[in-house]
Amino acid sequence: MPSFQYEAITSTGKPRRGRIEAASRAAATRALLERGETATSLIAAGSEVTSGGSTARSGRPSMKRTEVATMIRELATALEAGLPLVQSLHTMRRQATGRGAPAILDHLIERVEAGEPLHKAAVSYGAPFDDLICGMLRAADASGESSIVLHQLADLLDRSIELRREVLGAIFYPMIIAVLILVSAIILVTVLIPRLMEPLIAAGVKQLPLPTRIILDSSEFISNWWVLCIALIVGGSFLWKFWIAVPENRLRWDTWKLKVPVLGRLLRDVAVARFTRTMGTLSAAGLPLLECLNITRDTLVNTAMMHAIDDVQSQVTEGRPLAEPLEQSGLFPPLLIQVVNLGERSGRLENMLAHAANAFDRQVGISIKIFTKAFPPLLIIIMACLGGFVLAAILLPLLELQNIAG
Repeated sequence: MPSFQYEAITSTGKPRRGRIEAASRAAATRALLERGETATSLIAAGSEVTSGGSTARSGRPSMKRTEVATMIRELATALEAGLPLVQSLHTMRRQATGRGAPAILDHLIERVEAGEPLHKAAVSYGAPFDDLICGMLRAADASGESSIVLHQLADLLDRSIELRREVLGAIFYPMIIAVLILVSAIILVTVLIPRLMEPLIAAGVKQLPLPTRIILDSSEFISNWWVLCIALIVGGSFLWKFWIAVPENRLRWDTWKLKVPVLGRLLRDVAVARFTRTMGTLSAAGLPLLECLNITRDTLVNTAMMHAIDDVQSQVTEGRPLAEPLEQSGLFPPLLIQVVNLGERSGRLENMLAHAANAFDRQVGISIKIFTKAFPPLLIIIMACLGGFVLAAILLPLLELQNIAG
């Protein structure tokens, strides 16, 4: 039976790590819930998590998400043209370039020719085939409509890549402004203002104003203890990584991020859009609801929302409809609750989710625009406050010098 390494939070709020044996990830999650532990991380034993959330076996080349989406779409097109699976893989292998694609296709061809279904061959390779891709491949093998399901998977991967690019594009410009502000502040504090103040001190201004003293003291501290400053920054980054690695702390941090004005709305909208589209695609592919939730959980990134999906899974396992625990979590918008409720009642959940995903994608676009328009003015305000403080540090000694001269 497969075993999983897990990180969980007990009913008393204490973090716990260990290993559990279960038939699947969903079964392992349920077993932990029965023991009063809520899983925050669940990894197949012998694997390690990559930055994309997939499992990787050391020494094997991987591929970028965009390359995986292209490969899956090429496979879907070949199957749609009537080629058998093995012949389709061989055709793709002859055209494969780079380091990752040939190795991955060689592995898939070897396993499929040995009689394994495609999804098991992908699972045995590891990254870049995460739970989402492997689940969709399993649905493709079971449905008999491989080309349709693989096209759906490629569309889902393309949309997730596009969404990631939109978010990165939204924060790129504000981050450039933030870096420029930081560099400007360091240059002002350590170089310009101390040189401007030297003539004033030499002219007999004994008691400098408070803003000037703060900047001069800061400059002296940085000049004398710059090695300590660098050590504190490096040490602080390591302490942060150690602190955030604790599941309980990561849950607190992710919960706080969702409450931050503007940013929290953007993060929630991105997660909800990804949740809705992934659930709709998996449901349309014929996967059971609990497995859809289990796969979708790992695509949310935010630990607080992943924790909410764990609670939803446990309540759905007990026979409750999906809409009720989603509403109780308080993290999902009313529109999604209504869509899920209507979908469950009408038996058309996958269609309702697919339509709702388009609406949430538009909402993400709106949230990104709000974020990009709200963040630069905030940075400008910070820059204005910094500039005012520096100006006061320069002008106040000049006024005092004028009074002494008068």
